[in-house]
Amino acid sequence: MSFSDSGSSSNGGDYKDFRQITRERLLCEMLRPERNGSSKLTWKVLVMDKFTVKIMSSACKMSEITQEGISLVEVITKHRQPMTSMEAIYFIQPTQENVTTFLSDMTGKSPLYKRAFVFFSSPVSRSLVNLIKKDMRAMKRIGGLKEMNLEYISMDIQGFITNNENALEELFSDEENHQNADDCLNVVAKRIATVLASLKEYPLVRYRSAKALDATTMTTYRELIPTKLAASVWNILARYKQTIEDFPQTETCELLILDRSIDQIAPLIHEWTYDAMCHDLLNMEGNKYTHEVPSKTGDKPEKKEVLLDEQDPIWVELRDVHIADASERLHEKMTNFVSKNKAAQLKHSSKDFGDLSSKDLQKMVHALPQYSEQMDKLSLHVEIARTINKTIMEQGLRDLGQLEQDLVFGDAGRKDVIKFLSTNHIINHESKLRLMMIVAGIYPKKFEGEKGRKMIELAKLTGDDIIAVNNMRLLGPVQTESKKSTTGSFPLKFDVLKKKRAARIDRVGETQTWQLSRFYPIVEELVEKLSKGHLPKQEFPCMNEPKPTFYSGSQSPSSSPVLPHSRRTPTWARRHLSDDGYFSDSVLGRASSGLKRKGQRIFVFIVGGATRSELRVCHKLTEKLDREVILGSSSFLDPQTFLTKMKRLNEEEEISLDDIII
Repeated sequence: MSFSDSGSSSNGGDYKDFRQITRERLLCEMLRPERNGSSKLTWKVLVMDKFTVKIMSSACKMSEITQEGISLVEVITKHRQPMTSMEAIYFIQPTQENVTTFLSDMTGKSPLYKRAFVFFSSPVSRSLVNLIKKDMRAMKRIGGLKEMNLEYISMDIQGFITNNENALEELFSDEENHQNADDCLNVVAKRIATVLASLKEYPLVRYRSAKALDATTMTTYRELIPTKLAASVWNILARYKQTIEDFPQTETCELLILDRSIDQIAPLIHEWTYDAMCHDLLNMEGNKYTHEVPSKTGDKPEKKEVLLDEQDPIWVELRDVHIADASERLHEKMTNFVSKNKAAQLKHSSKDFGDLSSKDLQKMVHALPQYSEQMDKLSLHVEIARTINKTIMEQGLRDLGQLEQDLVFGDAGRKDVIKFLSTNHIINHESKLRLMMIVAGIYPKKFEGEKGRKMIELAKLTGDDIIAVNNMRLLGPVQTESKKSTTGSFPLKFDVLKKKRAARIDRVGETQTWQLSRFYPIVEELVEKLSKGHLPKQEFPCMNEPKPTFYSGSQSPSSSPVLPHSRRTPTWARRHLSDDGYFSDSVLGRASSGLKRKGQRIFVFIVGGATRSELRVCHKLTEKLDREVILGSSSFLDPQTFLTKMKRLNEEEEISLDDIII
């Protein structure tokens, strides 16, 4: 028995993107059996805990798991029937509860399985190792133990979460001893480190610093969140350098650690891209969308669940484009499909089947299966776009969206909000609350006294709503009397803006083809500056100073040599229709085609929740910067979830700056 380190399928050979690396580590490194020259497949049981089930399901299909010899998937906390003739693979977190249950499974007169191979999702403590070694009966039935260092959920080809759903509440709520917050940051740090271990990346770590990091300054715990998290990640990576085989010893990428306070507006504003609109206006659960389809028996319509993810190339093409653009493209696709597909032509023609020639019938039969698949996919997205556009009209979101963007860019103020609330009677309660929270983020003092009461009355906010509005100050820049205000390198500090306050300025060289596409999350500006080496070190210090050649080596291959750990990443090409009306790479095919070499990866981690707009700009910047940009967070936020969380926060008192061990 040996505790070995996690390897990586990303070194050498062909490029594999972030999600592919995760998938292949799970399938090949953990599940794939040793055939020992035999072609016969030995079936095994896969035992996981609730979190590792999420890890597995986010990266692998059940059919792929079955192909690797898994006949049954079990949850370790549930009662299981003995399978004494079968071997088991355990993929579990290294917790006391999981290890105790595992040892119970493998001991006694009737163990559950013939033999067990145990894969821990993160490093195992010495105490748990000793607990396993002491149980000699279990040791006889253990075929192997390994630390996979894979404890994250891949949400997108360029996105992951650490599954800390309550991080915002735990980190920004009032806690006297901050123990819950510290525990949360330690778990998040451990899981970020496993992402880097899986990809064999050793980062240059940057983080948003507190206002003034000295012993005489009064500060809050909230200001220290990125600093504490960066220190924890750095300490774990230092151990990885010593313990993981082939782990890089010099910087291969960049990691920027932020928290939700970096951008209050992004979780609230109505984002007008297809992806964001789906998650905002439709009742989706993660990437799952439920819709009604005609019943095959002619009864009431049936509910059908579909996943909007990278397995759907139409989704990949449309997710980051404006809803108006998406609607136009879908109309064009449907028109081309009906005009070019043989089955569609015959279905829409006036000919009876008896009038068809044998050649026409042959073409129709050949096209029917593909016709059905293509039509289902296109019809789904046409229905989604139609539902979104209908909701936009019914809820008056165009006028609201214009006001939101005018507020963010300093072209509207309190009087415009009051006029809007007084004259617009079709926007719903949630939209009014989101508007009030945007105002509170940009004009915090406007909610003081009579002015604030008037807006609250016009918006008809409840007591919980008012709590959410007041709690916006917890995510804003902390004001201190002793510190002079200085203009930052990005336009987020509301207290220094003299004109009508603006949370953004228009980006130079950016043109908006579509109305209401002016807004951008602040992450976009930060990542661009990071890539160019222009991110100010006073506000975003480095945990480890890079070598002089680091930034020259991180640019695109066309301008400088690619370092050994640089990767290639996918380019998202718009799909073209073939003569038969099919997509050239098939609607059901994989989306990540067309790979070319890129510069070093950039990781951005936002603790407290990330938004769809922030994921969108990571897709955009990957192409613009010629570097793969990967977004990580404790969770992904839709606007409704963010509102609920903000109602739970409480303001805390100031504390003295704690010593941080780095």
